[in-house]
Amino acid sequence: MDIPRRFADLPEYAFPRLRALLGDRAPGGPEIAMSIGEPRHAFPDFVPEIIARHADEFSRYPPNDGTPGLRAAISDWLAGRYGIPAPDPDSRVLPLNGTREGLFNAALALCPEQKNGQRPIVLLPNPFYQCYAVAALAAGAEPVYVSATEATGFLPDFAGLPAQVLDRTAIVYMCSPSNPQGAVAPEAYWQDLLALAERHDFRVFADECYSEIYRDAPPPGVLQATHATGADPERVVAFHSLSKRSNLPGLRSGFALAGPTAASALKQLRNYAGAPLPLPLQHAAEAVWRDEDHVIANRAAYVRKFDLADQILGNIPGYRSPEAGFFLWLDVGDGEAAALRLWTQAGVRALPGAYLSRDPGDGSPNPGTRYLRVALVAAEDEVERGLKGVRAVLADRTPAGGTA
Repeated sequence: MDIPRRFADLPEYAFPRLRALLGDRAPGGPEIAMSIGEPRHAFPDFVPEIIARHADEFSRYPPNDGTPGLRAAISDWLAGRYGIPAPDPDSRVLPLNGTREGLFNAALALCPEQKNGQRPIVLLPNPFYQCYAVAALAAGAEPVYVSATEATGFLPDFAGLPAQVLDRTAIVYMCSPSNPQGAVAPEAYWQDLLALAERHDFRVFADECYSEIYRDAPPPGVLQATHATGADPERVVAFHSLSKRSNLPGLRSGFALAGPTAASALKQLRNYAGAPLPLPLQHAAEAVWRDEDHVIANRAAYVRKFDLADQILGNIPGYRSPEAGFFLWLDVGDGEAAALRLWTQAGVRALPGAYLSRDPGDGSPNPGTRYLRVALVAAEDEVERGLKGVRAVLADRTPAGGTA
């Protein structure tokens, strides 16, 4: 039987690709995992007790739209975090089984079949979370990769695109703080993007899953800009998660916040194709969204690791101290070669930047090729050992398996 061609050109996913790159080469020391952004700090200690207390509810189908308590907790958190009026939890908040579900399904629910009589375009920052591209293709749109490089402050310059591209654009995915670069979009950037969306009639999907991990000031969000400018809330879908904020990737609790019409479309699709969070997990998530003490402690732990990175790598060429998130984005000249050296010489597993990006298609270089992504998610002592390994290898610049 034939296989659909719509996903035929997808490259191998990043982590199987890394395993293939490293192959059967032995690590050059005790293995230190710094490739996957899986938080490993402690999650709130009250979570297991809440799940156990509600364990009998695993026997019930969970509500598709989430419990009223969870929706209210999310609405209250948004109001407190961004200084905006609390969004209506019934018409605008949709709890998700992980934000990947929402980031994918929102394109299916909200991307039109045509835009100005042509195949619609979905704009993606480049590099990017790989879900965005698959969502665009599944919706029948053309993904267009907009490079976010040092020259643009590691933020995509959507306004610099030709008018004919913007006029075909139906959706823009924007991630801030960005994965992998850790760049933060200032409020003026969000305001300019919303104005561009109004001029060219597209929606903004704001992936803000790293919003609570930062060094100094809280990163501005799209909802602040929407409120400040009076922008149409139907143009914006904001996505958040407990995975990074609360070290609960296995809880699979996130949410989408949209205008009432867009939220209704998201809920309608979810009625047919969604997988709502089990009720005991929704009760736990409600309590987690209402607690900030653990978030403050979590952020302080990352700040200590940022400081370690500055101390250990600060004078290495290609090092840039991140504003937020929990990744280092190191300019190493050749990300694949550097990943091999780190593994074979120090036992450090890091991810080549090219595995998170694509050739833009405009003749410019792939913006990830020169880079290496290093995750600071492990315990502080392990991160310190890993960073010292990174320093030793990058300072040496000895090719993998050879001599300088």
